[in-house]
Amino acid sequence: MATDNRFSRIGFVGAGKVAQTLAEAFSRAGHSVVVVCSRSDINLAQFHARCLDARIVSSPQEVADQASLVFLTVPDDVIGEVCEATSWTPGTAVVHCSGATEVAALSSAKELGAFIGGFHPLQMFADPDVALSGLPGCTVGIEAEEALLEKLEALARSIGCVPMALPAGIRPLYHASAYYVGPFLIALLKEGAKLWAHFGASERQAMDALMPLLRGSVAAVQHAGLAQGMGGCVARGDIGTIRKHVASLDETDPSAAGLYRELALRNIPLALERGTIDALRGQQIEELLKRANRR
Repeated sequence: MATDNRFSRIGFVGAGKVAQTLAEAFSRAGHSVVVVCSRSDINLAQFHARCLDARIVSSPQEVADQASLVFLTVPDDVIGEVCEATSWTPGTAVVHCSGATEVAALSSAKELGAFIGGFHPLQMFADPDVALSGLPGCTVGIEAEEALLEKLEALARSIGCVPMALPAGIRPLYHASAYYVGPFLIALLKEGAKLWAHFGASERQAMDALMPLLRGSVAAVQHAGLAQGMGGCVARGDIGTIRKHVASLDETDPSAAGLYRELALRNIPLALERGTIDALRGQQIEELLKRANRR
């Protein structure tokens, strides 16, 4: 396809974890990653170890001059600044990998005749090796004009990902939703580990015990859906257990008790949808949780 030929030389401005992961994935899939720049020598060394053919240059402008598809894998707050400080050749593609930043942040490139877009894998990038293994089946939120959209969707598919077209104007909401199963989930695991510490268990012991439960929960949801995959005392309508949980948490860590009540309240609609409690039992659970919260 002509579109593929136009956007065949890939470059990166920024060489952090996202860039390292995508560059290696693209290279493995047979794409030409030709150039990279970064202010971090450490990041450049790690990038080069994963993508030997990419030429290291000293500025974003050199990347723009040598690549036909440029990924701006820089911190969100400087995407617009880096884009505006660079002179773009008409027909070049300029793409950022931010989930929350609107593609309009690249408007200065569009004014110079470049194609602009967003390419955001729904993946954690703390460790590029882990991220690479998680790319197959990973959704990539893509926003771009039609000619570039086809290329970005093809890129996503070539590394085993599932492209999903995003409408303009919703990126912050879309990105916030991902936090509930990313950083916020990790925060919840930390809360669980802190409670285990009260009876002498280490964080590693807590994770070794809780991770199989987490995997089982994910498997149940994948198999049956959110409501039907949910177990636990709210799903059973077990008021006695809920009361014991709240009393124990209030005594041990009041802030953890508050978080428990908030999450348990969010379980009630799922239990009603599941059909394992009726409206009366749901109201009783809600009253218990809210009554405990007012103490």
